[in-house]
Amino acid sequence: MAAATRPGAAPAEARAPRARRVLPAEVRTDHLISAAADLFIAQGLEATTVDDIVARAGVAKGTFYHYFATKADVLVALRERFSQDFAARAAAAIEAVPDTDHPARFNAWLRAAVSTYLANFRLHDVVFHDFTHDRRRSREKDMVIGQLAALLEAGQEAGAWNLPNARAAALVLFDGMHGVVDDAIAAGQLDPAPLCGMLEQMLGRILVR
Repeated sequence: MAAATRPGAAPAEARAPRARRVLPAEVRTDHLISAAADLFIAQGLEATTVDDIVARAGVAKGTFYHYFATKADVLVALRERFSQDFAARAAAAIEAVPDTDHPARFNAWLRAAVSTYLANFRLHDVVFHDFTHDRRRSREKDMVIGQLAALLEAGQEAGAWNLPNARAAALVLFDGMHGVVDDAIAAGQLDPAPLCGMLEQMLGRILVR
């Protein structure tokens, strides 16, 4: 005897199977990285487990291990994403300024760098917590320093300033900015405007011919 169907319901064989939503790999990894970032900030790196991350991302644990071998691998990916975002924001600010106005392009980089760092310092502190003196060079920092060094080299070639070494100058300027912003964060001063004004005046003097 055939099973009864509800009035108006389509026969089982006529109903289309529900399509399974498959997200691209980059979307899945982004969800996992974002979930990890939120948890690392909220409860700390050590306290956060893989179970916490997959629960926050809403995926199976097997999905995590398909893309990452360990929690440390997520931290590496998060560190790279942080640096890429930092560099992308700076690049957008620089490109909004005429390529012949080198001081203004440096100031655009500076404002973008300060604003981005202040807005994301809690995440920065998580992802770069283990950067000690035995790790003086990293691909992530080189990405940022290389961007600033290229900006300084362009100004050097155009005669905007006279620097003995563009990379050395980039390191001085970047680390100087970093130190001033760290001090402001410690003092609870999170408004980028006064910091940018002060840094533009001080660091700009380094670039004067």
